[in-house]
Amino acid sequence: MNSHSDFSTSAQRPAGPGPDLERFDLRRFAASLDASEFERHAGPVELADVARLLEGNPKAVLFEQPGADAIPLCGNLAGSRQRLAAAFGTTTDKLLAEVLARLRKKAAIEQVSRTAAPVQQVVLTGGDCDFTKLPVHLQHGLDGAPYISSSIDFTVDRTTGWTNVGVRRLMLRGRRTAGIDLIAPSDLRAIYLEHAARGEPLPIAFAVGTHPIDHVAATMRLPTDELELLASLRGETLGVVKCVTNDLLVPADAQFILEGYLDPNGHVEPEGPYGEFLGYYGGVKRNPLFHLTAITHRRDAVFQTSTISGRDMDTTDTAQLCALRTEVTVWRALEVAVREVKAVYASAANGGMFNVRIAMRQRVPGEARNAIAAVFACLANVKHVFVVDPDIDVFSDRQMDWALATRFQADRDLVVQDRMRAMPLDPSLAGTHHTAKAGFDLTLPFLRPGTSRSIEHRVPAAPTFEGARFDSLDAALRHGPKLFAELMAAVGSRDGREIVRWLEDTGATRAIGRDDEGRYHYA
Repeated sequence: MNSHSDFSTSAQRPAGPGPDLERFDLRRFAASLDASEFERHAGPVELADVARLLEGNPKAVLFEQPGADAIPLCGNLAGSRQRLAAAFGTTTDKLLAEVLARLRKKAAIEQVSRTAAPVQQVVLTGGDCDFTKLPVHLQHGLDGAPYISSSIDFTVDRTTGWTNVGVRRLMLRGRRTAGIDLIAPSDLRAIYLEHAARGEPLPIAFAVGTHPIDHVAATMRLPTDELELLASLRGETLGVVKCVTNDLLVPADAQFILEGYLDPNGHVEPEGPYGEFLGYYGGVKRNPLFHLTAITHRRDAVFQTSTISGRDMDTTDTAQLCALRTEVTVWRALEVAVREVKAVYASAANGGMFNVRIAMRQRVPGEARNAIAAVFACLANVKHVFVVDPDIDVFSDRQMDWALATRFQADRDLVVQDRMRAMPLDPSLAGTHHTAKAGFDLTLPFLRPGTSRSIEHRVPAAPTFEGARFDSLDAALRHGPKLFAELMAAVGSRDGREIVRWLEDTGATRAIGRDDEGRYHYA
């Protein structure tokens, strides 16, 4: 690709230090990962082999020489919860709390000049911009063409003046044309249909090669200018720059920006098949066409691809991103529906949206069912909701399986709601347009304040030998009923067998009974 430099300069950067345009550089984030999370291929790798090397790979991968291109390619960057947590500077168990905390704060947006924007160090327009000179690879065996799978789209809603940000794939149709998927209900689809109804092209730009935080922001659907959402999740001032061939503002620190417009002719071009984020193929659909008008990029740019489908869903970018988005949406819905939510987890293994686990403490009977109803309503994609008590670790498959086996009765604890809005790509729908949802109340019977659970509902654990000390076992039993472990603690026993002998010998001359809790006492 040849650079193009005869473009004018837009508004200059305001006085002051300005945003850090390298803090969220994709290269910097990749370099921060250790060997357990990052894999590098220094030698040449054919584009036909990229998908195979990414499939099921738990690591982010950098291909320094993909195909015959000089542009490196990075894949699977957001494909683990550990890497998403690292992107937010936290740990996996605190990731949701960190994202929620950042969403509560506002961060500034600052426009920078084109000369200051790393993403416009190289500008290509006209015949110089060419999709087929980018390292775009075939991702799945039945895909209709190579896809750009890691593109974040930016458009402006003319009604509100807000920037809409989302994640859309691009199917290469030629050097400067690509298909875009706009079938499912979305803000972008609504914005596009409004333009198409007037016969007007929709200006749009795609960022490729971005920090994982930007991808998290792009998956959210909140009623706000989503550039502000991106800034909030970064937690720092977002530097933006005006595009070269339209007036859209885009992240100035991205690796690539693909500028252009959506054809106003509507959903007329065949797009697909494609390996979808549910782990199955989507068929050929009619979709709009994207026309490329410019490519801008950093001088040392890295292109990006996202892993999406297949049997190893929990190692894909889309499943991990969808899971975090689901958790955020569910938590915010539960905040107004119930009181003491302790944890929310959406498993990435099912695509990050179908199965949701909630740990909560019920203050009044029925709150578990209220939580189930709230989750049913807040996301169309959620099909199954599992609610447990706070003693269950929602991140543990073993503990969840145990809770399902021992705390659930289908005729009492199953909540089913039919004819709800469906995710159209769900293959289990078998042609219908509605879905059924199931809630599993895996909580123990409600415990009223001031009462304790029966021993049949208590979970065993290793003894801790806590309790008061006494001069003798006789003194301990005269003090009151004692568990066997409390008898051991009473005399400092580190064995216990001598207490068995004492109970036998003493019981021969004085009656020793047991209460319903199993405690020993003098009868």
